[in-house]
Amino acid sequence: MSNLNSLSHFLPELILTVTVLTAVIADLFYHKDESRKVAWWVLGGLALTLFAIQMGGSTVTDLFMGTIALDPFSEYFKILVLIATVLVILTSFNSNELQDYRVGEYYSILAIMVFGLFLMASAIDILMVYLAIEVVSIMSFFLAGYLKKNPHSNEASLKYVIYGAFSSGIMLYGLSILFGLTGTTKFVEMQAAISGLSPDSNLALIISAVFILAGFGYKISAVPFHFWTPDVYEGSPTTITAYLSVAPKAAGFAMLIRFFNQVFGDSSALVSESWQALNQIPWPQLMGVLAAATMTVGNLVAIQQKSVKRMLAYSSIAHAGYMMMALPLMSEAGVYGIMMYLLMYLFMNLGAFFVVIYIQGKTGGEDFENFNGMGWKMPFVGVVMTLFMLSLTGLPPTAGFIGKFYLFAAVIEAGPQYYWLAFVGVLNSVISLYYYFRVVKHMYFIGERSDTVEMPESNLVTIVLLFLAIPTFIFGWYFAPVANWVSESLVIFQGM
Repeated sequence: MSNLNSLSHFLPELILTVTVLTAVIADLFYHKDESRKVAWWVLGGLALTLFAIQMGGSTVTDLFMGTIALDPFSEYFKILVLIATVLVILTSFNSNELQDYRVGEYYSILAIMVFGLFLMASAIDILMVYLAIEVVSIMSFFLAGYLKKNPHSNEASLKYVIYGAFSSGIMLYGLSILFGLTGTTKFVEMQAAISGLSPDSNLALIISAVFILAGFGYKISAVPFHFWTPDVYEGSPTTITAYLSVAPKAAGFAMLIRFFNQVFGDSSALVSESWQALNQIPWPQLMGVLAAATMTVGNLVAIQQKSVKRMLAYSSIAHAGYMMMALPLMSEAGVYGIMMYLLMYLFMNLGAFFVVIYIQGKTGGEDFENFNGMGWKMPFVGVVMTLFMLSLTGLPPTAGFIGKFYLFAAVIEAGPQYYWLAFVGVLNSVISLYYYFRVVKHMYFIGERSDTVEMPESNLVTIVLLFLAIPTFIFGWYFAPVANWVSESLVIFQGM
């Protein structure tokens, strides 16, 4: 579709652009103490963006001369990003870490990041892939180092920049090799060109795919591209840590699924055993090994952490590994499992981080010791945190159990060659039980019981935690609407 005709279908992104400009201009007129009001401009823009997505229908086409796809698949991930962004903005109102800073640009940068994440979920051209990743990465660098007076935040931002620049360079080199082999930047055209390559091109193709996978693996915190994650998550404002653990990961998986399905898959969308274009290379086995390594490293290192925030950082690596279990299949069931899990993960992981933010504001720290007796002193916070820990472990009747059920079902249905991967996933889930329930142990079995009971002072905190806790519980036993939504979203643009 031509650039001019594409504009009418690009309404959500145009609204985001206007939102960013409005937020930046509005911030000029607010005093430092009133800069939080910029958040309401951003929230209004995000609400309009969501409305525009819902009004867009189920159109499947390409935009801007084949660089961006408009399909239900991308819209699903855009809605996840919007939900995560709104919740993080609302929680930021009560974050003690941001109190001494002017936060107008903080909310503006979040809106810019949403725009980049939208492009990541929709990109079907390697140039757009790179531009989208760079928009998200640069905004992430700013947000990670937003606490300018905090040396840990400065360190997080610096490490993020170094790792980000290195991984982007490697990925760009891989993309350039792929362009040289195929002579095109479009995903669909690349697939056709790769299918016609001679065996002499296999080495270059392997190098290209590995380098590209390194760039994508960096975005989703996959081993061995995960080293930035714990330090960046620990030093960043906790609201941003929560955001980075969910929104970029969702967009990263959307981009990874679309790229490998369309470029290194066969001509059909989401077909089991679709790694046809590189049938001499054991891609499913390699991806399975990466998934097993990611979940194992994340869980084993999480056990050793003394900080709940850092523990959740490593556990987010493990959860990336669980979702990667379905990547070797590249089937409809596998992609369905990833999409289901990401939705469940959004509620339970954001909820866990938001409780850490609240405890951090009350006690001044996020170590396990700061949770001592909190289950008795703050029963509401204790109950919802226990629910989030149960769900992150994957125990019924929680949303985490349903998410893992669909993932493991897809792996097992794929055949005996993947049984080992399912076994590793179950073993890692058992390991995670230790450190998740360590939080529950500190809340209820360590420390003195309190004679007084406290509720969150802010109604907004209570509402946000309830908004996250209720789906975490309800989706554990009633998930038909979510399942139907995911099924309807399994429509990926395959070329005209």
